[in-house]
Amino acid sequence: MKTTDLDKYLWDIIRNMCKYGDCFVENIVDMNNPTAGIQRLKILNPAYIYRREDKFGYLKGFRQEVPGSVNDQSTSMGRYDRKNTIELDREQLVHFRIHTSDSNYYPYGKSICAPGVRAWKSLRMMEDAMLIYRLHRAPERRIFYIDTGNLPQNKVERFMERIKAKFKKEKFYNTDSGNADERYNPISAEEDFFVPVSKQGGTKIETLPGAQNLGDIDDVRYFRDKVLAAMKIPKDFIVEKDKSPERKANLSQLDAKFAKAVMRVQRDAEVGLTDLIRRHLQIRNFPKSTYANMEIKLAPPSDLSEKRKLELAEQKTRVVQAVKGLDLFSNEYIYKNFYDMNDLEIEEIKKQKELEAPPAPEPGAAPAAPGAEQPPAAPPPPEEQGK
Repeated sequence: MKTTDLDKYLWDIIRNMCKYGDCFVENIVDMNNPTAGIQRLKILNPAYIYRREDKFGYLKGFRQEVPGSVNDQSTSMGRYDRKNTIELDREQLVHFRIHTSDSNYYPYGKSICAPGVRAWKSLRMMEDAMLIYRLHRAPERRIFYIDTGNLPQNKVERFMERIKAKFKKEKFYNTDSGNADERYNPISAEEDFFVPVSKQGGTKIETLPGAQNLGDIDDVRYFRDKVLAAMKIPKDFIVEKDKSPERKANLSQLDAKFAKAVMRVQRDAEVGLTDLIRRHLQIRNFPKSTYANMEIKLAPPSDLSEKRKLELAEQKTRVVQAVKGLDLFSNEYIYKNFYDMNDLEIEEIKKQKELEAPPAPEPGAAPAAPGAEQPPAAPPPPEEQGK
């Protein structure tokens, strides 16, 4: 693990396995010194790796597609040109995958994001719509009522264009030429309305309020919660400031449920890690008996499940003590009904208790006090010493 920097690659392996459903890791061995085992790991693009199985579903090997050029990166699963493929041995790659019985994904894994793809696309559209609405409706707009007096109709339009240009330009001092120039003023809102009026009391300006419901994002939250629920992520992990005190109390309970989802991903990763370590030991010429029953276990994601197990064990122990105090059932009955043991396990427990029990005192000998030293053995009689 130190030679291959497995602790560094493990994050990418787990991430790709969860994102794509598959992660193909190539085992690189030094051909000049093959007995040294696996020296390096290489993560391959899952879009260009295909499994080859026989009619019974057993793995025969892998096939890797080589793109024609750098720009030719688009390929569809199941369609490839055999002229641009490389045959790989079944022992050359380790296939990390999230196992599923869905026929749409077999023999490959199913991504944890697959159930939430549709909700994620809807969430993106809702976020874009919200952003566009904010950009167009958030700023305040003004209505300029321009008094045109007695101007004829054909001159009102040119007069209004002159007024608009005056509002949209600002004067500044040009240090290069030394003159006062005009430039476009981007601060001026282009959506302001200019309305020519006559005989209505002169020029005036009114302000139209911007959008008032910018904080209403319940529709965006709805699709966000659907995406999180599809990936088994508690929505309380996204803690909001106004609801943080009450959500902290529920987070510890939801964390145990999320930990079970993480443990399912860990079990699939443990299968690939076990295969990787077994192949390394096999290349190192270790006996098969040393790695035949070997298993790799990842650390639990949360200690809440462990705490619950301890609490259940403590409560069960108290119940058993109360039952034994009443002397209602035999020990064998307690083993079977309270601890779910079979006959073989019960026999093994009895044998272990007999071995751990202290030796029984000899008949007629006074029991020694606990902690007292044993008296020295009496010497044999003189006739026995001579013999």
